[in-house]
Amino acid sequence: MPHSSPTPVRVRARRIYEPPEPDDGLRVLVDRLWPRGLSKADAHVDLWPKDLTPSTELRRWYHGPEGEYEEFRRRYERELTEPAAAEALADLRARASEGPVTLLTAAKDPSVSHTAVLTKALASS
Repeated sequence: MPHSSPTPVRVRARRIYEPPEPDDGLRVLVDRLWPRGLSKADAHVDLWPKDLTPSTELRRWYHGPEGEYEEFRRRYERELTEPAAAEALADLRARASEGPVTLLTAAKDPSVSHTAVLTKALASS
């Protein structure tokens, strides 16, 4: 009987304001606040796990005068180890092993936002 290797996790980040694409798979909103100017019908969100989003305090710090990405990344990685976040992360990782997952954010540049941290965390076991 051939040995099957684990299914690779396919996760990508996109801005929620971009139209859905057929290969998005599970569309997961990873912002704590609903995006301005977007109706729930137009968003096509399948899941909104608020436990995976950065805390309000961390988000405010990052967007404040002292906020810088590397420190934000470290703090957010710590938040992801807290029980509710770790459970939500494990659930999303399991879903990602079954098919593609698209993390949706209103962030102007997802590459320097929590979605980049989350994408990396989902890819690692």
